[in-house]
Amino acid sequence: METAIATQGEPRSSLLPMAIIGMLFFIFGFVTWLNGSLIPFLKILCDLNDFQALFVTFAFYIAYTVMALPMSFILRRTGYRDGMAIGLAIMAVAALVFIPAAQSGSYPVFLLALFGLGAGLTILQTASNPYVVKVGPAESAATRIAVMGIINKSAGVLAPMVFTALVLSGLSGFNSEAVAQLAEAERAAKLGEVANRLVMPYLSMAVLLFLLVGLVKFSGLPDIGEEAGTDSESKSGVWQFPQVVLGALALFTYVGVEVIAGDTIGLYGEGLGVANFASLTSYTMVFMVIGYLVGVTCIPRFISQQQALLGSAVAGSLCVLGVVFGSSESSAIASVLWGWSGIPVVPDTVTFVALMGLAHALVWPAVWPLALDGLGRFTAQGSALLIMGIAGGAIVPLLFGQVGDVAGSPRIGYWVALPCYLFILFYALKGHKMRSWK
Repeated sequence: METAIATQGEPRSSLLPMAIIGMLFFIFGFVTWLNGSLIPFLKILCDLNDFQALFVTFAFYIAYTVMALPMSFILRRTGYRDGMAIGLAIMAVAALVFIPAAQSGSYPVFLLALFGLGAGLTILQTASNPYVVKVGPAESAATRIAVMGIINKSAGVLAPMVFTALVLSGLSGFNSEAVAQLAEAERAAKLGEVANRLVMPYLSMAVLLFLLVGLVKFSGLPDIGEEAGTDSESKSGVWQFPQVVLGALALFTYVGVEVIAGDTIGLYGEGLGVANFASLTSYTMVFMVIGYLVGVTCIPRFISQQQALLGSAVAGSLCVLGVVFGSSESSAIASVLWGWSGIPVVPDTVTFVALMGLAHALVWPAVWPLALDGLGRFTAQGSALLIMGIAGGAIVPLLFGQVGDVAGSPRIGYWVALPCYLFILFYALKGHKMRSWK
């Protein structure tokens, strides 16, 4: 990928910037998709219902809405490289907050730590996504983002496995029902022992993040230039670009369903008695990686970014119907897809949740170039607005949890994903083409 970035009027190889951004996307994925394992874990540890447990996603993703504009101001003052270093430092401090959270067993302190991780990731995401879009030809931007997505979701595959190995190893029968049956003193001792297993993983994460601060700070990472887009000359603000405003809403719905597919699958599996519930997020992530590989292979050679978005919306809607109307007793679909590999199979409805990852994998890489097209000098503001759309990961899963609790079945909560996919369908068909609100 030897394209160039213009820096102070001179072309520079994009190899180093893309390598650094790839490393950051790995960090995004690892930190983000730890939440899928944390949700059922904290549900047991802090004695929560499903709605309360999903405040893990709320605290993490709401940081993107609260902090996106402040972080964009920081980027303007510090530049992209120093801004990324600041974001990594914020994340390192937040990782350290997990230590007192684990030792006290305090759910609010856990949520504070998660908000800090989300705040640090906000500045990293605001800086890195425009890099990937602007580093090469516009028509292949979705392919470049798909490459970053493979790195991101590969980390998402590893995160639940690492969490299970470091925190849950040797804890057979650690689930809500088993813990509830213990005597009070025995239960408190058990939960304290398990909580303390979080200390070393998050301490190690903090050390690694502080080391990365130095790497990014002294990497020589160049700033990207902002071209003068033809549409931007007659506009006075980013809100006058329907394609980016609607794109932010499309990302809001997308991140909502992405988090539902990745972070509730363990919660749903635990409710069905699936033995390996803590690692189920890896199933969704594997399918997302497959989806990104399809994007890298097929965009723009065989399908356009718009067609990829259209196909994602339709496939995601079908998966929702599969979750709601499929069988929770049969594992036939998983047996056919991967039963021959020795990987544990899961009920059909859980498989459809995992397949949602494959269905919507290409939404993020397709929306970014379509939404930023023609923004010119408003590209940075447009990027911040799109990042704010990540708040869907805070709101939509909470709605999922509330619907599931009221209905008495998490399965019913998956209906929440259907209107999200339908809005993505609207954006694919019309929303991205709009250049005025009239």
